[in-house]
Amino acid sequence: MKIPEVFTNMQDSILFGDCRQTLSEFPEKSARCCVTSPPYYGLRDYGGEEHQIGQEETPEEYIQSLVEVFREVRNVLTDDGTLWVNIGDSYYNYRPGGTAYPKQTVAKTKQDLPDSSPKRGTRLPNLKEKDLIGIPWMLAFALRADGWYLRQDIIWHKPNPMPESVKDRCTKSHEYIFLLSKNKNYYYNNEAIKEDAVGERWAGNKPININNSKDNENTFSGLTRERQMVYDKRNKRSVWKVTTKPYKGAHFAVFPSELIEPCILAASEEYDTILDPFMGSGTTAYTARRNNRHYYGCELHEDYGHLIQQRVPPSVLELSL
Repeated sequence: MKIPEVFTNMQDSILFGDCRQTLSEFPEKSARCCVTSPPYYGLRDYGGEEHQIGQEETPEEYIQSLVEVFREVRNVLTDDGTLWVNIGDSYYNYRPGGTAYPKQTVAKTKQDLPDSSPKRGTRLPNLKEKDLIGIPWMLAFALRADGWYLRQDIIWHKPNPMPESVKDRCTKSHEYIFLLSKNKNYYYNNEAIKEDAVGERWAGNKPININNSKDNENTFSGLTRERQMVYDKRNKRSVWKVTTKPYKGAHFAVFPSELIEPCILAASEEYDTILDPFMGSGTTAYTARRNNRHYYGCELHEDYGHLIQQRVPPSVLELSL
């Protein structure tokens, strides 16, 4: 399979094909972190290839496929490396004697639906019609059982969720990002992603406004200016508000760069390499380069190489070392 010339160096490279085979081509212990969003279960057919991840017959088979992928990822990560994985959930939609799609809590268009989906003509064990399958936590627990350290669940809050025609539950407006580490001790720079301290502070039982000069004088009168400045930033919280944004080069909403960036900044240093085994339209590569990092990527479809080249042009690809 011919790889576009811009990606032929191993550093800043995209390998096209099934990531379960291509990941082993990257050097061991050479990427500082992995930031990725795997294909959702049963959502999209990416071109008819056999054994696509996301088109397995059962959720358990899907989870096992991802465990195998991330086992290969672990070999590529440095000993202090981390894995940040975004994954959405599905609802089980059983129809006796027929086919049913696992309903997704993301945009559904005719293009989004696979040409063929896992058959639901017989009931799957332990699932009832309308059940939330629980894919994210199935994956998190499976990865933990496979040796990863499960460090945190982060909520991706979407202010602009896709509308759902449901009246017996709330509209879904979040997904999970799981932070996992290869070892007990790992690289994590909390200073790089500190956020503004907003809202109120409390003096005893009295709320105060930190932006009000009078309140600041009364409350922080005994502190130096340098000490007061500490209160302007705080450790990043575990709910991240990031708007979904469509990409005109594809018919689906891509992994937002604003969601990837704090993962990269916290988990790596300049000139480190960032890995994404499900590169898609290249958002991870683009975000890594924009923050003076290198990247590795895998992508099932060679056609996506042209999308990636559009998003990560040669002018952006040139790091000043």
